[in-house]
Amino acid sequence: MPSRRILLSSVALCTGLGLAGCTAAPTLTASGSTDSTALVLAVPSEPANVHPLAGYGVHGSAQVFDGLLEHQSDSALRTALAAEMPTPSADGKSWTVKLRADVRFHDGSAFDGKDVVATYQALLNPAFGSPLRDRYSMITGVSDVTPPTTTSTTTAPPTTSSRVAPPPRTVPVGSTVRFDLSQPYAPFLDLLVLGIVPSETLTEPGPVTGLKSVGTGPYQLESWQRGASMTLRANTSYYLGAPTVAKVTVEFVPDDDARVQRIRDGKLDSAALPPAQAKAFEQSEVFQVLRQRSAAIRAIGMPADNPVTVDPAIRLALNYAVNRRAMIDGPLAGHGIEAFTPVSPVLAEFYEPTAKFSHDVPTAKSFLDTGGWVAGSNGIRTKNGVAAQFTLAYPAGDNVARDLATAFAADADAVGVKVQTRVGAPNAGEASIVGAGDPFDPDLSLYPLMRGSDAKIITSLDTARAMSDPAQRVAEYRKMQRTYIEAPSMIALVGLEHTYVLRRNWTGYQAVVDADSQDATWGAWWNLSRWQPR
Repeated sequence: MPSRRILLSSVALCTGLGLAGCTAAPTLTASGSTDSTALVLAVPSEPANVHPLAGYGVHGSAQVFDGLLEHQSDSALRTALAAEMPTPSADGKSWTVKLRADVRFHDGSAFDGKDVVATYQALLNPAFGSPLRDRYSMITGVSDVTPPTTTSTTTAPPTTSSRVAPPPRTVPVGSTVRFDLSQPYAPFLDLLVLGIVPSETLTEPGPVTGLKSVGTGPYQLESWQRGASMTLRANTSYYLGAPTVAKVTVEFVPDDDARVQRIRDGKLDSAALPPAQAKAFEQSEVFQVLRQRSAAIRAIGMPADNPVTVDPAIRLALNYAVNRRAMIDGPLAGHGIEAFTPVSPVLAEFYEPTAKFSHDVPTAKSFLDTGGWVAGSNGIRTKNGVAAQFTLAYPAGDNVARDLATAFAADADAVGVKVQTRVGAPNAGEASIVGAGDPFDPDLSLYPLMRGSDAKIITSLDTARAMSDPAQRVAEYRKMQRTYIEAPSMIALVGLEHTYVLRRNWTGYQAVVDADSQDATWGAWWNLSRWQPR
């Protein structure tokens, strides 16, 4: 297994975490009370379904579900439904996991090995249609191998924001399961955060959108108004204790400006906001601005079915034409980092610092000249009668994507490539603003994103994911980035810093390194079940 990174970010925190400047009394919450036992938050997108097999809570911290393991704020793993950390076989092709025996699902049924086996078998069964199936494709079998056993001494998860681990405690051990793999897979334990559901809910194969949201987590799904919001209620029988924040309402508000307005109207206690819009709350006595480092990369996805975007000279030239620093100072309001490959700099040990493109317009033009793209009188280059122009689509309501698209189009125009931007999902042959990034291991994001790339890139990806030696994996990923720079398949633009606004009524927030998206699971609210009213 690779060594773990301690990737902490600087954030504006309240007195509950030991910093001054947040001393105002608790204010009336969006739910209309001052006891702060209810919280209303807003995120940009709505999940397809609240179920692990549908991809909900892919990084763990799904609130409704627990996995065998869970990530901590420093990206390390700790036990959840597992009684102790999994043990590998000598060849790395199987992992054995002992399970807790003191856990029950929301419906009152007991958790054991058959639930783990059923969950993973359904995940791999094409009949269920899980979008995560490829992510777990290295698993060839899951079985209950329970031996006679009694109890296990393990370290309990922290229940406060303290970085000091509590003393070991005895956890009753129940079933034991074994995962068999087709080959060693270095980040396999990161996949064991998948939420477990009762085996009884998976008896009939069918679409994941029809599966019931029953888990073991600190919250259970109370209601869901499609297209608007969902409500979570505290699981009063949770094996680690019921959450103090007893009701959580998650609103789905795709438009950035609309989320800002709902905060101003007192309708929200917390929300994900773009950096430029979060700045308006920096001097607020009611809200604090939280900034988290993120593995999220924003890039221009260049389709392979367009004669312009598939051309190597176009792709290389646009990587040199892009003014990434100006994008950070503009659309990101100074909160971001330059990105040159799909590997985020927050994965510091895997990141290759020499794999960079300079902002160099003359060099960009020279690549186009050499590639046969001739400058035209109208400022648009052509090659064999084809104009150097294409359409770039970006999501509605996403101000950052809109502004990045606009800036990219201006940079492309400066070298003779015409880019027309538009709102909406991309059509065939259109470029798009794409997002990628995983805070735990590069393979989890890079493999699905780049396995259709250049043959050398694919070889590096296949090699690195099977390596067990951390140093060798690092070397392989760094080599891959140097290879990528020679023939880029996309135009990586910036790495995002995620920003959130939170009412100053709670303590317990802990910064994490964010994933690509900002949702109600991993992110600012990942440990919401441990928050306390201030």
